[in-house]
Amino acid sequence: MKIYQCAVMGSGGVGKSAVTVRFINGSYLEWYDPTNRKQFTVDQQPCLLEILDTAGIDQYLTLNDLFIRKSEGFVLVFSLTQRDSFEEIIRTRETIERIKLPQETGHGIPIVIVGNKCDLVDEREVDMVEGEKLAQQWHCHYYETSARTATNVNPVFEEIVRQMRLQDYRRNQSREGGGGGGGGREWVEDLRRRRKERGKRCVIL
Repeated sequence: MKIYQCAVMGSGGVGKSAVTVRFINGSYLEWYDPTNRKQFTVDQQPCLLEILDTAGIDQYLTLNDLFIRKSEGFVLVFSLTQRDSFEEIIRTRETIERIKLPQETGHGIPIVIVGNKCDLVDEREVDMVEGEKLAQQWHCHYYETSARTATNVNPVFEEIVRQMRLQDYRRNQSREGGGGGGGGREWVEDLRRRRKERGKRCVIL
């Protein structure tokens, strides 16, 4: 079974660890293990996801760069109650592109945007429309989550696995000169069908 690696990144205090722990064991806790693994099923296919939680190392640029190099996909988390954290994920993506794009030219970088703390309605500083617009610009998915209430947490990690699988498929196609097995093509067609069924909106509530 293939192991996929993704990094959960964003400003301090936005709930990166809370989202990760909620996904891993279904609880809402304040502590975290920097490296978490979970085996689960995405689109009827089993996978093992290793999540690198960057909480606590935000100030160490060297470690952040190391996490970026090691990871295949990225979950960029901001707090809906902190506008500056929304602006920070834009800078984080620029760093990811600087490090990853020389190796990923033509394949793209799997990214999911997460606006956390959607349960704190009265404290919101970032509108849903702003998150949707950014996701459209980056050609990725946007989810508004709450680690406290478990809202939309699982779909975030299911989507990043889909993107990493698609990236693998594109790499294999490039190596084989556009060939590849029929099973791979069937999987991609199934993925496209599922995305069409979801519609064009990038937020799942």
